[in-house]
Amino acid sequence: MSSIKKVQITFDCEEPLLVARFWAEALGYVIPEPPEGFASWEEFDGARPADFRGPAWGACADPTGEGPRLYFQRVPEGKVVKNRVHLDVRAGTGLVGEERLAALEAEAVRLIALGAVRGQLLLADGVNESCQNMQDLEGNEFCLD
Repeated sequence: MSSIKKVQITFDCEEPLLVARFWAEALGYVIPEPPEGFASWEEFDGARPADFRGPAWGACADPTGEGPRLYFQRVPEGKVVKNRVHLDVRAGTGLVGEERLAALEAEAVRLIALGAVRGQLLLADGVNESCQNMQDLEGNEFCLD
């Protein structure tokens, strides 16, 4: 029997630190401390050679160590198609009907204030419960479920 492995979920993006900070706030995650000797990631970046300035990556992690680490890497091309993998943010777990819709709406409003964009609301259909499609700061799709 194989052992359970921890996973990291990686996002390609244009502004890694900006997107990492969005997801840290959205999920209650934390941004790791900068390398020793630096007070901030911006200070660390400023100390790098000019050709390498601008954050090439960012990350955030579950402070309890339970959830996966999210890693954001800068890539030159923009997003052009739908995600093949997306996150489901479990905002309405165990709730049904109007109570679930209210929980999804409250979370959508909170995330919109952080820069997310609301997508289509999919209403319960007798098989699946309601969920709210969303996009992060760079258009990566995710669901409030």
